[in-house]
Amino acid sequence: MSETSPKLRAELEGIPTYKPGRPAAVDGPTAYKLSSNENPYPPLPGVLESVTAAATSFNRYPDMACAGLMNELSERFGVPLSHLATGTGSVGVAQQLLQVTSGPGDEVIYAWRSFEAYPIITRISGATPVQVPLTPGDVHDLDAMADAITDRTRLIFVCNPNNPTGTVVRRAELERFLDRVPGDVLVVLDEAYREFIRDTEVPDGVELYRERPNVCVLRTFSKAYGLAGLRVGFAIAHEPVAAALRKTAVPFGVSQLAQEAAIASLRAEDELLGRVGSLVCERTRVVEGLQAQGWTVPETQANFVWLRLGERTADFAAACEEHGVVVRPFPGEGVRVTVGESEANDILLKVAEVFSKAG
Repeated sequence: MSETSPKLRAELEGIPTYKPGRPAAVDGPTAYKLSSNENPYPPLPGVLESVTAAATSFNRYPDMACAGLMNELSERFGVPLSHLATGTGSVGVAQQLLQVTSGPGDEVIYAWRSFEAYPIITRISGATPVQVPLTPGDVHDLDAMADAITDRTRLIFVCNPNNPTGTVVRRAELERFLDRVPGDVLVVLDEAYREFIRDTEVPDGVELYRERPNVCVLRTFSKAYGLAGLRVGFAIAHEPVAAALRKTAVPFGVSQLAQEAAIASLRAEDELLGRVGSLVCERTRVVEGLQAQGWTVPETQANFVWLRLGERTADFAAACEEHGVVVRPFPGEGVRVTVGESEANDILLKVAEVFSKAG
């Protein structure tokens, strides 16, 4: 037998593996998972029924064109069908965006810390990541990001609200930034948490895209809509970009169950808005509770909060787990905590109070 092994791409060397939020323990004290920004509510009305009906035919391939879902999205957002593309969650579409824009020798700009997948998918494409530090307030430094643009820049991610800090960029600063970006550089507004925004100064990326051919908007059904386990996201972009995304999509990547669930979720928007409103109220309660304890909490417009703990990060995460909640630690930096069930949020606040006094 040959001792040699197949040659793999050199770009894969050193690429970190994406780390999902840890699940709650099945046989231990941990009862609540606050580590993955999931929606704690069950499926919206009509969703489970739609998925159950679709399950009777999963011996067949799904509709590769996602025609039913595409029509719903076109009507919901007032965009042409040719400006839409679907994929396996917004992160799947983001990886396709790297495929269609960037390769060896190209550069991709994003804030840091931001979504953990950005450096991974950038390096997989062979492009060079350009990480621009957040401001001291944990917000995108758009001026520094614009200064980082070179003739090698092909794509820029703007995560709004930003994961994991929850902070946002507002209309005036975002439009000023977009005015500085060359027209041949694609700006991707990653709006996975758009539904949780209550700041009226934060623009809807779909409105910005309409007048800017180099703007692409990413959305997902994983967060507010509660379909994280079915993996369906979409992009809204002008036709050349959207067409390239459809061309590079994994054939039959979005299952029929996911398509039907997404359609039913869009049709249950009133119920969705009520649930999101409840989570936003809980978010306010958690933030105010932490601030009352003396914590510095960045203003969050997402369904999570960010605590910058530095070297105490691991200790805080361990204390949370000991008392029944799993949070998402970023070693040496801080923890991201999803706003979950009120009982889980109560535990978090109790742990945070004890930890704060002890520290």
